[in-house]
Amino acid sequence: MEKMPMTSITSGMGIEVLPDVFCLSVQIVNICFIGNPKETNEFVLIDAGMPGSADIIIKEARKRFGDDCKATSIVLTHGHFDHIGAIHDLLEQWNVPVYAHPLEAPFLTGKSDYPPPNPEVEGLVAKMSPMFPRHSIDISSHLKLLKEDGIVPTLPDWRFIHTPGHTPGHISLFRDSDSALVVGDAFTTVEQESLYDVLTQKQEMHGPPAYFTTDWHAASASVKKLAALNPTIAVCGHGLPMADDELLTDLKNLTETFDEKEIPQNRK
Repeated sequence: MEKMPMTSITSGMGIEVLPDVFCLSVQIVNICFIGNPKETNEFVLIDAGMPGSADIIIKEARKRFGDDCKATSIVLTHGHFDHIGAIHDLLEQWNVPVYAHPLEAPFLTGKSDYPPPNPEVEGLVAKMSPMFPRHSIDISSHLKLLKEDGIVPTLPDWRFIHTPGHTPGHISLFRDSDSALVVGDAFTTVEQESLYDVLTQKQEMHGPPAYFTTDWHAASASVKKLAALNPTIAVCGHGLPMADDELLTDLKNLTETFDEKEIPQNRK
């Protein structure tokens, strides 16, 4: 897979990673459409982007799948603001179930807010993190909790993998037939704490966004769990997709250096 071109934080650039996996950049975060537009007008949406991004997401869905396109579900890797920002507007457009891990339920049913960020992590984005929303939302009427068998009802060819650390109920998605991996924020391919790197999308593998990661022991174990799958391609919540030898080499290096290089000295 050729390295993707660098793009702007505001570009809204879309990348067809595989015939049925489309990655859309929505400001600082990526979402995914799972579904082959040559075979169906239906798709599963992975994550719900930034606040105010519903129009961009709906427009891209119609562009890819047709004006009569239909989401069959939304799957959330976790409930941070940049992954659920447009969820209410999208549910008005597509009245579908939303799947998430049970440990994310308190943050998706209005019961608990996420812990405060750690702004002392190095990097300008980290310094800005106290301004980021961390309040819970309530999508109880649509929320369906995933079972501990890895099955996502609307994605029969994929399985979810519990990858906690960044949040308690964080999940990634893996397809055994071609070893495709949708990472969420379990690891990133950009230094998310650096505003310059986010703006230019400089490709470099790192752990989860440090300012919002709450359990570094679990985060390290989750990266090792994903590396053991030997994925052929990975789509992260932050950064450009990565594939083949570059992906495996960088993942191996990340697992070996995670505790030394990724865990902040002043972790909370």
